[in-house]
Amino acid sequence: MEQLFKASPEELKEDVIAMLQTIYDPEIPVNIHELGLIYDIQISEDSVVDIKMTLTAPGCPVAQSFPGEIEGKVGSVPGVAEAHVELVWEPMWTKDMMSEAAQLQLGMF
Repeated sequence: MEQLFKASPEELKEDVIAMLQTIYDPEIPVNIHELGLIYDIQISEDSVVDIKMTLTAPGCPVAQSFPGEIEGKVGSVPGVAEAHVELVWEPMWTKDMMSEAAQLQLGMF
């Protein structure tokens, strides 16, 4: 009988980050992980993913729909049992939170 492989939380986190890198901010042509919008990713032993993220501005037009879209995409990662996204506004996002690659892509160096 074939045994199903269960990824460790660390391995699953790599897959979740890879998925987050395919999701782009609707106004800036950079993925949300490189933009620094993802503040925290926690994965429980039972493969439940909790993400704390922010948006570039509190009045962002996708504030209502974007977290659900991200939950759906992260929830589709093989091995993820559930995904929850919580929008947080502290600390407030700044351009300094972007990765070096994102800053280079946007010509900010």
